[in-house]
Amino acid sequence: MQDKEVIMDGNIVNLGTSETVKATVVTKREEGMNDEMRRRIRNANRVDRIMTGILYGVGGFFLILLILLAGYIIIKGILDFQPEFFSFSRKGIGNQLFNTVYLVFLSLLISVPLGIAAGIYMAEYAGDNMLTKAIRVSMESLSSLPSIVIGLFGYLVFILMTPFDTNLLAGALAVSILSLPSITTTTEDAIRSLPKSYKRGSMGLGATQWEAITTVLLPACTPRIITGVILAAGRGFGEAAALLYTAGQSTRINWSDWNLLSSRCPLNPMRPGETLALHIWVLRTEGSMNANATEIANVSAAILVVLTLVFSLTARYMSDRITKKATGESA
Repeated sequence: MQDKEVIMDGNIVNLGTSETVKATVVTKREEGMNDEMRRRIRNANRVDRIMTGILYGVGGFFLILLILLAGYIIIKGILDFQPEFFSFSRKGIGNQLFNTVYLVFLSLLISVPLGIAAGIYMAEYAGDNMLTKAIRVSMESLSSLPSIVIGLFGYLVFILMTPFDTNLLAGALAVSILSLPSITTTTEDAIRSLPKSYKRGSMGLGATQWEAITTVLLPACTPRIITGVILAAGRGFGEAAALLYTAGQSTRINWSDWNLLSSRCPLNPMRPGETLALHIWVLRTEGSMNANATEIANVSAAILVVLTLVFSLTARYMSDRITKKATGESA
């Protein structure tokens, strides 16, 4: 390292290496501080350490609580597990498990495109006017509505006002209404949090606004959007009240009938379909009709927890892969 030299009063003064200069500057700065400033700095550092410890404690508390709750549910399910519970008969939960995955898939097909499109509109196209404010108030009100209210709304609009009986599509639409606010808000916040240089740089290279959104902004927002999708899927996996009036409490599936127009076809979205969450509720309220109601309910709850965890981990893995590919990192 070379010594630093400066001219002071017409004379060249050697200050030494850069480390010496830094140490000298810090020393002079500390000497210039009075006792009050030093006390404030010590207090600020002390408060920072205390608040950091408190926040870590709160986060650790909820993490431990989540692990204990999930562990308890899974252990109870493992202890009560019997192989026949996975059958596709009335004594098993195979049909309910399929209905749950199928309904969540249908709801994501509806809510994800609409939610992302709404988030893009709110972040990039909507101005600061009465319409935008009304949309924000509507989203906030919708996100705070009890699911039973959405279920009654779905029963009125998707069942009573149509010629159809309870069906999986009506349940998926009801769950989509519950999921739209979280996906929309997550997408909007993700786009707004990006540096302005992302959009300006792409448009400076000749891209249109829509090309900048689809090729630059959305790929950069993928991890946060995936978070909104995970929340929406979790809502679908665990929802029961909204599905009580829309999806129905019966399941009649013929696994050899693949005619989509048949009421017993597994892939027909217009057939009734009881999900695992609704099945748990039925077992706990009308359990006297089944000798193994408690055991089946415990196994169903454990499967729901594992299913949600697997979906979350898979979505995170896909998000990381997309992010690495977009940034040019090795997958």
